[in-house]
Amino acid sequence: MTTLPGDLVEAANRCLVVGFDGTAPPGELRRLADSGLGGVILHTRNVAGRAQLRELTDKLRSQRPGLLVTVDQEGGGISHLAGAGAPETPGAWALGVADDTALTAAVADALARHLAECGVAVSFAPVADVHRRAANPIVRTRAFGADPGLAARHVTAWIEATLTAGVAPCAKHFPGHGSTAVDSHLGVAVDTRDEQVLREVDLLPFRAAISAGVPLVMTAHVVHPALDPAAPATLSRRVLTDLLRTELGFQGVIVTDALEMKAIASGVGEAAGAVDAIAAGADLLIIARPDPELWLRCRDALLDAMASARLDPARVVEAAGRVDALAGRFAQPPATSGGRAPEDIGLVAARRAIRWKPLPGPVLDPFVVDLHRRPNPALEWARSDLVSILREVIPGTEGVVAAQGPVDVADILRRAQGRPLLIATEDPDLHPWQAEARAALLDGRPDALLVATGMPDAETEVADGLCAYGRGRANLRAVAEALL
Repeated sequence: MTTLPGDLVEAANRCLVVGFDGTAPPGELRRLADSGLGGVILHTRNVAGRAQLRELTDKLRSQRPGLLVTVDQEGGGISHLAGAGAPETPGAWALGVADDTALTAAVADALARHLAECGVAVSFAPVADVHRRAANPIVRTRAFGADPGLAARHVTAWIEATLTAGVAPCAKHFPGHGSTAVDSHLGVAVDTRDEQVLREVDLLPFRAAISAGVPLVMTAHVVHPALDPAAPATLSRRVLTDLLRTELGFQGVIVTDALEMKAIASGVGEAAGAVDAIAAGADLLIIARPDPELWLRCRDALLDAMASARLDPARVVEAAGRVDALAGRFAQPPATSGGRAPEDIGLVAARRAIRWKPLPGPVLDPFVVDLHRRPNPALEWARSDLVSILREVIPGTEGVVAAQGPVDVADILRRAQGRPLLIATEDPDLHPWQAEARAALLDGRPDALLVATGMPDAETEVADGLCAYGRGRANLRAVAEALL
């Protein structure tokens, strides 16, 4: 690595947001913070309680006052701060079903005030994607809906409430991840729709976010051939500079999704991706994996690219300046006071979203079959199961929970004899083993009550079952209350 002036090394460090292990700052992190690190991203692995989390964030800022403490805190099942007492809220789709922007704002306010109390400056939420493809495996109930106008209204409400609480929101994933059939954590996602559709549908919530003053926009590791056939949006100057900066007029911080995601790591690689993203117009690079060697490899790639004239140093200095401006505004979260939403606002929202045909009487001592997909290890560390939640409300509840097939249908039917049977599924259209198990159970128990805990499920709705539109604890608690 060629030696560069210290101010350029510090500027390159300012462009990094890194993840780490443990509940205290490790030595490698402290050393990088002393050299200008831009920020850290917290995960469940960093949280042992609210007091511990506040102590951690205070230590991080004492190491470098301008350090940005960030987290993915979308609500629903995506809540890395559940261990610190984060409010239990439904995800975005349920809020879109309720379609009350004041309610969405109250949920965002509750989450943001908790972040401020814990010393977190940046929330990588809301999701501004428009979910338009049934086969999409990653956005789904994280989006506010399939209608761009509805999504834009709720994105605006979320951003305005979060800003009012003194926390920086982030609209993601630009220019849209809602019409792909691949999760970019796992591979290259491609959106083949034409440019007019992208502009009329996907860009509308991002335009609304910019109008609402959103200070960060996160990129999508998605190839949009109509915009740039050669690179995913994260690495595309056409998308980040020409479209987002110049045409849409966004002047805040452009932050990448995590560079270790397969869409980047299995393509150009994390280090080359870091250089290409900054060259394309990104300002902040997320490296969520707790790997100091990877942090430095990405940083050194920036230094080498500047030294060899493959990356203009002025571009890195510009990016670092935007990060500094963001830190000057948000790095020190405010002391919150007054005006907060009710403690149970998440449950209020989940109740408002749930759809079901009123039952003739309470469901007592049910046997529950909770079929769900495997949680995404990059995002979902706060998911609950329906059996446990129902048992809190209906003590006689028994049941089974399964994240993969096959399911022992005969055993379930035997154990459920003489009891109400509930069959819950999460996105059975994407997970055929769930649909097969449900069909077999219904053959033996046509009286079973169906529950959908993911996207709207046609069979559940036809059967007048319960639709929770999410698997956050608040969603499942609302299901339990409906049964009573």
